[in-house]
Amino acid sequence: MTEIQEKLGAHEVATWLRRHPRFLQQFPDLALSLVVPREEGSASSLASYQLEVLRDKNRELTRRLQELFGNAQENERLSVRTHQLTLALMRQGSAADTLRAMAASLAEDFNGDLVRLVMFAPAEGLEDADWLQVIAADDGRLAPFRDCLADGEPLCGRLQPEKHALLYGVRAEDVQSSALLPLPGIGLIAVGSRDPNRFFPGMGTLFLRMMGESLATALKRYAA
Repeated sequence: MTEIQEKLGAHEVATWLRRHPRFLQQFPDLALSLVVPREEGSASSLASYQLEVLRDKNRELTRRLQELFGNAQENERLSVRTHQLTLALMRQGSAADTLRAMAASLAEDFNGDLVRLVMFAPAEGLEDADWLQVIAADDGRLAPFRDCLADGEPLCGRLQPEKHALLYGVRAEDVQSSALLPLPGIGLIAVGSRDPNRFFPGMGTLFLRMMGESLATALKRYAA
């Protein structure tokens, strides 16, 4: 019975203190004498404990600010490069040159280790391009891509083996992660990386969509 009464009393005291957070300001000696247990190490005074909690929060806020700043810088860099890519695509004089500009930008400006394009219609002048495959839209080999081509949503991460094999062929073992951009009615764009963490599920795909829209718009000028 005594133990139950002590627990109830402690609970009531804690409840009262929550309602009167400034109570210890009236009794600073009590604040200094209270001992706060730590998860690790020895106990410390309430003042020391509160100071350390504030320091931990400050460190966490600093870390988050640095992360936000880094993300902002990366987004700015991608915005500039996406804009430059759009301008470069608009300057081209043929479908072949447009596809060349797209492949070159993905490899050079966006750090793609292996860039692959699959187009549903041939582009004159690119017969020997090792980064391009021309496959008819109704070809059975494209069955694994039907869903993503239907919704046009980019995919990031480790692709399914059948997708991986079709896109990269003999170089498939070199690719550990991919960004796949489907262009309904046009084809597929894949950027592969040797880094398994370069592209991952859940990462932002806004810039991929913007690049895809730029390419689709540029190619419309040469549609038959």
